[in-house]
Amino acid sequence: FAHRSVANWSFAMWSRFARCTATPAFRFAKAAAGCAPTLQAPGSRGIALASAGAATVVAGWVVARPLGGVSSCEAAVDWNAVRKEIVKVLDNDKYVDSSYDGATPGPLFLRLGWHSSGTFCKHTNTGGSDGATMRFEPEMSWGANAGLKLAQDMLEPVKKQFPSMSYSDLWIFAAIVGIEEMGGPKIKFTPGRTDKPSGKECPVWEGSTHKDGRLPGADMGSPDKTAAHLRYIFNRMGFDDREIVALSGAHGLGACHTDRSGFWGPWTRAPTTVSNEYYRELIENTWTVKTTHKGKPWKGPLQFEDPTGDLMMLPSDIVLIQDKEFRKYVEQYAKDQDSFLKDFGAVVGKLFDGGCKGSTAKKGWFSWFS
Repeated sequence: FAHRSVANWSFAMWSRFARCTATPAFRFAKAAAGCAPTLQAPGSRGIALASAGAATVVAGWVVARPLGGVSSCEAAVDWNAVRKEIVKVLDNDKYVDSSYDGATPGPLFLRLGWHSSGTFCKHTNTGGSDGATMRFEPEMSWGANAGLKLAQDMLEPVKKQFPSMSYSDLWIFAAIVGIEEMGGPKIKFTPGRTDKPSGKECPVWEGSTHKDGRLPGADMGSPDKTAAHLRYIFNRMGFDDREIVALSGAHGLGACHTDRSGFWGPWTRAPTTVSNEYYRELIENTWTVKTTHKGKPWKGPLQFEDPTGDLMMLPSDIVLIQDKEFRKYVEQYAKDQDSFLKDFGAVVGKLFDGGCKGSTAKKGWFSWFS
């Protein structure tokens, strides 16, 4: 009897210890698993992932371990279902663009994701894709963001269908889906961004272009100044010359509008297809300053046009062939589409992860046993 009592007491003590240890460890692991899963943007070829926390006994210790996949805070979001709803928006035949025929919202969604991420500063670790602060002033009214309220409004019904999904995740995911639906590369998607509560959280910029926000401008007055401006803005985000040129390939999609940026026209004749056409046009076409528009004097900002007047380039595009360091990458991508698509996919993924604190979740002590 005494032996059984001692045994029962020992078991009870161990059980109590296990419960006391496992419960907070489980909760800690569940929180530490956090919002930092990594997965490919789901689609017809994608796989829906799920995750949970589990308590594991290791060498007599009860340790909480996260199982792989999407963390519990994202488990309620069915990204395959979200993708289907985004594709429905992309395929809406009622969408039109005043600058070119056969338009889709894909380029607009890419611009939304690009501009929400392009505020990142590696030096202060502020801005970036986490927060969706473009919903608020003053960021909403930055000149570079003109027209992007339309993209936000088009995605609002999707947000209402999946209320646990953050706006910041939705914007990035919509951009990724748009790229893939336009024939672009697969881009890693990392959910877990959170939304900032007000315009007080909008990123500030103390540089020389602070009045225009943290995004790049199209013309600084001369090729040298424009090239320096591009490096100034993109280096702040952590990009080198090759990456600057690769990201500029996004200009091969969509078009400019006089009622938004003041510029007009598409860059290529395939504005809804991800390709190296942008670089080929830069190298192979002839570009002169635009002076007329539809038979009337051009009154907009400085831009360039091809001999037909159908295509355009911004000063920040032309400088890519004027600057010898930029130009070598333009020539590379013009000759090798596969090289461009590889670099474009990598650099866009890097851009979209900028400032996303959820993408680099810290591991707790439980990771020693993983």
